[in-house]
Amino acid sequence: MRHRPENRLPDWRNIASVLEGGCPSRPTLFELFLNDRLIQSVSGVNTPPGNMANHATAAIRANDLLGYDYTILFGSEFAYHTNRIQHAQTVSLNEGFPIFDRASFDSYAWPDPDQSDYSLLNKAAEALPDGMKLMIWSADGLLETVIKLLGYENLCFLLYDDEQLVADVFEKVGKGYLEYFKRCVTHESVMAIVSSDDWGFNTQTLLSADTMRKYLFPWQRAYVKLAHSHGKYAVLHSCGYFEAILDDILDMGFDARHSYEDAILPVEAAYERLNGSIAVLGGLDVDFLIRSSEEEIRERARKMLALSAKRGGYALGSGNSIADYIPDEHYFAMIDAAFE
Repeated sequence: MRHRPENRLPDWRNIASVLEGGCPSRPTLFELFLNDRLIQSVSGVNTPPGNMANHATAAIRANDLLGYDYTILFGSEFAYHTNRIQHAQTVSLNEGFPIFDRASFDSYAWPDPDQSDYSLLNKAAEALPDGMKLMIWSADGLLETVIKLLGYENLCFLLYDDEQLVADVFEKVGKGYLEYFKRCVTHESVMAIVSSDDWGFNTQTLLSADTMRKYLFPWQRAYVKLAHSHGKYAVLHSCGYFEAILDDILDMGFDARHSYEDAILPVEAAYERLNGSIAVLGGLDVDFLIRSSEEEIRERARKMLALSAKRGGYALGSGNSIADYIPDEHYFAMIDAAFE
C-alpha cells in the first residue's frame, strides 16, 4: 500500500491557499471522500457500519497517510429520514418519499439540530495529526433532501399543484441545515463547510434555474455567509450541468467548486474559465480514472498541476470521489503526480 512521502506532512494552509485562489507551497490534493475499503486498507482500522467515531478516526488516519491536509466528516448524525429502501449501487429518486401533502408534512418527524450529538467533533479533533483540520458536510444536500422527502417526480408536480408545500419543505430543510452548520462551524478544528448538493443531470439542471433561485440558492448564500462570518471557507460540491446557473454559483460567494465531468465540461476547460473567480477542486473524470491506463492518469494529473502551478486556485483529485469501483492503482497513479 503506497503512502505519502515521509517528509510530506499535513499542513492545512496549503488547501487554504487553494481555496483563496492562491498557490500552495506544494501540489495539494482534494477528494470529497474515499471508499470504505480503501480507508480501511490504508488506515488499518476496521470501520463497521453505524460507528461514526470509528469511521472518523480511520478516515483521518487514511487522509494523513495519503497526503491530504484535511478530512471531510459529518459533524453529527443529524439527518432527514425517509422510507427509502437502500440499494447497494443505485437509489430511485421516486421511491420511499414520506411527504406528499399538507397532512404528511405536518405529521413528519422533523429532526431538531439542537438535539443532535456534536461530540463527534471533539473526538475527531483529538485524532487529528498536527497540521490537519476538518471540513464538515451534511448527510445530504438541501435539494437532495427535498427530493428524498417529496420524490423527484412528485416535487415537479407539486411545483404546479401545491407550490406552497414545496416552499415550506425547502424552508424547513434549509433552516435545519443552517442550524446544523452553525453548531459545527464554531469548532476550532473546522476550517470549512462543504455544501454537497447535486443540482443537475448531464444536460440540464434538476429544476428550472428560476425555481432554484427562488427556493434553493438563498439558503446556499446563507451557508456561505455563515462560514465566512466565522473566518471559515465554504466549498460547493455539486454534480451535473451548471452552465445555466454558473453566474448564480459565483454570486453565492463559494470559495471553491468541486465535481467535474468530461461529458459536461472537462476540468482543464473549467479551470481556464473559472480561475480567478472561484477555486477549482479535483476534476479528473471518474470514468477516465476507471478506463485509462495508470500512465495516462499520471500524465493528465501532471498536466493539470502544471497548468495551475503558477496561477493557483487548484487542488488535484477526482471529478467526484474515489468510489470502490475505481482501481486502487489508478487512484495511486493520480496522487503520485502530486508527490513527484
